Amino acid sequence: MFKICMTEDVPEREARSFELDNGDIIFITQRDGAFYAYQNLCPHLQVELEFLENQFLDRDQEFIECSTHGALFLVESGECISGPCQGQSLEKVEITVHSDGGIYLTE
Repeated sequence: MFKICMTEDVPEREARSFELDNGDIIFITQRDGAFYAYQNLCPHLQVELEFLENQFLDRDQEFIECSTHGALFLVESGECISGPCQGQSLEKVEITVHSDGGIYLTE
């Protein structure tokens, strides 16, 4: 199993990006103690979501936001609810939080 980070590396209502061994860039966000991970690619233009490092959420830290065209995605599902890719979703990355506090890729 590949350990991505520790739970304390991703504060509540924030997000952090991580590069995997295969070169993929993902981000993990935390909402109400649950962790969600997605590929760092907007389904509309296949561009990275953030303009500034680790700035994946909107101003109110309620939704994931694409900095290129302002599309908004639900944190819990990755579904686009506003913008040109409405009805599409971010590509989910399966993760597991272990009792040691580590967040691991699910194989």
